[in-house]
Amino acid sequence: MTTTVPSVSSWLRRPLPRPAARTSLVCFPHAGGAAAFYTPWARLLPPDVELLAVQYPGRQDRVGEAPAGTMDELAGAVAEALRVDRAGRELVLFGHSMGASVAWETALRLEGSGLGPRHVVVSGRPGPGRQRPGTVHRRDDDGLAAELRRLGGTHGDLLDDPEVRALLLPAVRADYRLIETYRPDTAARLRCPLTAVTGDRDEEATEAEVAVWRTATDGPFTGLVLPGGHFYLVAQAERVVAAVLGACGAPAPSAHPVLP
Repeated sequence: MTTTVPSVSSWLRRPLPRPAARTSLVCFPHAGGAAAFYTPWARLLPPDVELLAVQYPGRQDRVGEAPAGTMDELAGAVAEALRVDRAGRELVLFGHSMGASVAWETALRLEGSGLGPRHVVVSGRPGPGRQRPGTVHRRDDDGLAAELRRLGGTHGDLLDDPEVRALLLPAVRADYRLIETYRPDTAARLRCPLTAVTGDRDEEATEAEVAVWRTATDGPFTGLVLPGGHFYLVAQAERVVAAVLGACGAPAPSAHPVLP
């Protein structure tokens, strides 16, 4: 794998460009995930909100780049991309699993530069101080693939294809190494509101563990539990998007109301 110096624009994807939007919903993928995971969300947003999906290096159209080695490297690069791209818009950050930690760290850096987001929503990840170290990144390819199957966020047929596995697993392993060796500053606090969401059957991020995110901000905190396991948001995209918009004070599109 070659190492290149990415441009700022290489970090952000716009599945449905909305140049006149007043708010950018910036979405951070899970370990091994890519910007395309959030593409279906773009059409669920109202006209004045544009989806920006973060593309980590080492996957899809960035497969030739070395994956980020540390949280500081990853969050610092995304924060810089957002500072350049912002164009006066309000930012709302959403991250799932590993992406929750990347979103929080990015928000801390944005606030440090005086360009903090309006709201941060973290999903499927224990709060700082309850995050679990792990050794999944040390497993062989079969062990790594087995973990992906267990969590259910990757189509099994992709893991059955040797050529796809060869392209997919290096980035997955790098992401797991990053997040399993990551040690958050438990004294760090955002100033903006923070919402934490998890599935009621998510063993990777229990309701009690996710509630610890209330210590990660000095702003208002809201906890939300939805039905499902670690990838509860796949089957409930409309409900999750409506909840994110509601948390930020933006109305959900009339065609996609919040479900009971």
